[in-house]
Amino acid sequence: MTTLKRDARIAGLIYLALTITAPFRLIYIPSTLFVHDNPAATAGNIAAHELLFRLGIFGDLLTGVISLVLTFTLYQLFKGVNKTLAGLMFVLGFMDTPLYFFNVLNDAAALLLVKGGPILAAFEQPQREALAALFLRLHGMMISCAEMFWGLWLFPLALLVIRSRFLPRFLGYWLILNGFAYLALCVTGVVLPAYEDVITKVAFPLQLGELAFVLWMVVIGARPRGDGAQVAAPG
Repeated sequence: MTTLKRDARIAGLIYLALTITAPFRLIYIPSTLFVHDNPAATAGNIAAHELLFRLGIFGDLLTGVISLVLTFTLYQLFKGVNKTLAGLMFVLGFMDTPLYFFNVLNDAAALLLVKGGPILAAFEQPQREALAALFLRLHGMMISCAEMFWGLWLFPLALLVIRSRFLPRFLGYWLILNGFAYLALCVTGVVLPAYEDVITKVAFPLQLGELAFVLWMVVIGARPRGDGAQVAAPG
């Protein structure tokens, strides 16, 4: 196995880990514990499954760390293609990590409100439940904001894939569509939340571009073209 193919597979495996950890808090926890427009039921579920909710908090922390490692690994893989694009990809991808860590504070606040205690004795239980729901809503709003960077970092990554000569170009074009899908979700979530469900359904097939990229990297890795050259554009 060539060094290039090995490095591509390592990056693919790290990306695969990200696709496993991120949906845990993003999808599984809300679908399991949260009851729409019912703060009391949501608070009761969190209290009854505190460990699961805490695992969701840890999942966000872990996702932030994996995201940082991934962006650095991809930078190392693609810097020979175009150092400027690779640097832009790294900077935009790096923004994912602090957003995950800051967003943990919203979940931590919700958990403290659900648990109550002497420090919150001035608040009645319905007030604490409403405040917990507010922090959970803020967590969701932060995710909508983070989708801006989830989309932007895919554009330089896509261009690097297209120029690389060791990955198929269709993956790069699909990543561009994936980036636009995230941007549309961000705009909808922040500006037009009433249309969020509709845009989510439309964006879903476009978001499979990341999954296709990950699976290609893990299963096939990098395959330099027959001329054996890797195009290196001046940085």
